[in-house]
Amino acid sequence: MSPDVQTSKWSPTSWESRIASHQVVYHDRDAVDRAVQKLRMLPPLVTSGEIDHLRAQLAEAEEGKRFLLQGGDCAETLDDCTPGAITAKLKILLQMSLVLVHGMGKPVIRVGRFAGQYSKPRSSPTETREGATLPSYFGDLVNKAEFSEEGRTPDPHLMVRGYQHAAMTLNFIRSLIDGGFADLHHPENWDLRFLHHASLPDGLRSEYQHMKEQLAEALKFMENLGDTSIDELTRVEFFTSHEGLNLLYESAQTREVPRKTGWYDLTTHFPWIGERTRGPDGAHVEFFRGIRNPVGVKIGPEAAPDDVLRLIDVLNPANEPGKLVLIHRMGAGAIASALPRLLARITDAGRRVLWVCDPMHGNTISAKAGVKTRSFDAILSELDQAFTVHQNAGTILGGVHFELTGEDVTECVGGGAGITESDLTSNYTSPCDPRLNYQQALEMAFVIARRTNGRA
Repeated sequence: MSPDVQTSKWSPTSWESRIASHQVVYHDRDAVDRAVQKLRMLPPLVTSGEIDHLRAQLAEAEEGKRFLLQGGDCAETLDDCTPGAITAKLKILLQMSLVLVHGMGKPVIRVGRFAGQYSKPRSSPTETREGATLPSYFGDLVNKAEFSEEGRTPDPHLMVRGYQHAAMTLNFIRSLIDGGFADLHHPENWDLRFLHHASLPDGLRSEYQHMKEQLAEALKFMENLGDTSIDELTRVEFFTSHEGLNLLYESAQTREVPRKTGWYDLTTHFPWIGERTRGPDGAHVEFFRGIRNPVGVKIGPEAAPDDVLRLIDVLNPANEPGKLVLIHRMGAGAIASALPRLLARITDAGRRVLWVCDPMHGNTISAKAGVKTRSFDAILSELDQAFTVHQNAGTILGGVHFELTGEDVTECVGGGAGITESDLTSNYTSPCDPRLNYQQALEMAFVIARRTNGRA
């Protein structure tokens, strides 16, 4: 690591002097300048007060007083900015959070991977089909999924369109939360078909059914306490997150705020840095070290503990609580060997971080049909091992990070829904990575609630 990484002067554009991996090459620089200038003039998508409030809650999660539930699409599309799609994603996250609150007995921090998750890193800058080679699809903030020269050419104006769709998504989410969900507070109306599938053991089926009934009774009891409606009693806070991959987009909305110290990235409450872009000398770490937002970092099984420690010191040199979230994504086969040494090094050094498990990204496989998939059993195995490793190390697993959707897709195999490889082509709609569907996601919430309540 260069000695000037921590001491050099920071600005929202100082990242431009660093190596910028996975950044898009635009051909029309004038169009880029126009798009960035437009973004600088537009109102922020989130507020500094909301960001500070999230940091305070994440600091409590570090101490085991709260639990982080983060989830949503692998990559949002502009076409998915519809009432139905937004409602479905919000509903499954809120329903999962109620199961976790009931099972864990602690508040849940709800963070969605949406209203900005329009960029995706790719392993190759180009894609070849039938002899034709074009730029890879980097998400709707950059280009389009359709395999054509026009669609795959990076378009700077898509940054503005992405902002507009993020703003519409946030506006609708806030309206839904303020208005309340009629079916959210009535588990008897949730889609719990997985409870009745033959693949679910009878013991678990009856236990999950009992949990659902207890939750329904608890909510009904709260509603009967007095004149306060259940919507008011269970009114929730909701935060947004996305991978901060396109630094032009992020830096254009990064501002100083009156009566506060420091700079805030106002595209989202909680940006994260991916496994591929977390180099301490790189542009992404340079940008995110200077903002007041809490920042997440994805950590894979090959990460050297000393390298992660140096990264922590760049991103959170003051060791502030609630500032840094390490999201380990090891894979079910690697977590038992890779995670303990990482936990030991960071703990021994006295660094404050929130540990979160992403059991999705280390468990991606190719199905016979030629599409990517993930096994519910592998996801569950990594998550279960994560709880055990943290318990043995005396550390706190303070959250989970899922790629999921509220739709009835067939992208991940297994779970109580009984999806097999032969089912994958039935409704595989993700443009990038496979997601848990509604039933699989809700089942995962029941599993976590059971595990953390000492019943596993």
